[in-house]
Amino acid sequence: MISGVKALIFDVFGTLVDWRTSVARESQRLLEPLGIQTDWAAFADAWRGEYQGAMQEVRSGRLPFCKLDVLHRRNLDIVLAKLGVDDMRVPESIRFELNQAWHRLDAWPDVGPGLMKLHRHYRLAPCSNGHVGLMMDLARHNGWHWDAILGAEVAGDYKPKPVVYQRACELLDLPPHQVMMVAAHSDDLAAAALGGLRTGFVPRPDEHGPGRSETDPQHEVDFVFPQTGLMHPG
Repeated sequence: MISGVKALIFDVFGTLVDWRTSVARESQRLLEPLGIQTDWAAFADAWRGEYQGAMQEVRSGRLPFCKLDVLHRRNLDIVLAKLGVDDMRVPESIRFELNQAWHRLDAWPDVGPGLMKLHRHYRLAPCSNGHVGLMMDLARHNGWHWDAILGAEVAGDYKPKPVVYQRACELLDLPPHQVMMVAAHSDDLAAAALGGLRTGFVPRPDEHGPGRSETDPQHEVDFVFPQTGLMHPG
């Protein structure tokens, strides 16, 4: 047990799911029959590469808050246009189905068993920039059980804005020091720590491709999960 912690809230994209492999697979499945050939992992990287910029439009107030599906679709259209693919070549039905790939992302192998073990001791919830419907679909796709679904949609803003972490603690009816944010990204954890939450780092060194992601936290954290993943001893 992690002393004093009653709830664990999780980043999802990259921490719990292997978005890169899943999106590359779905992109190839849907676009290759249309005669489109590309490096599918690079396509997934490019799509994800538009992520922070799109959310910053919302965080800055230049765009009103909207669900992540809306931003993902905006970003998909941008990436397809950069690839030289016009609207006629990829019809609306295929674009919609491809955008739903983010609802079908596969978990890292340790996540299912890890969450089951952690659930014996803690309340568990995602605290993701993904909206509630997306989190529900990922939970059903991967067989996860959550005690609540928290994050951007319930806060009306995107991480790392402080309100996202604050609202999560309020809805859990717990003070921040009894809630641990768990993530594979140091910037997410640093923002949570500023709000008084405890922090747990999960190494996902292959999130952006083999050996291309964080192996160690870049800031001080309260707990580092082992390389085997979300299997906290005890």
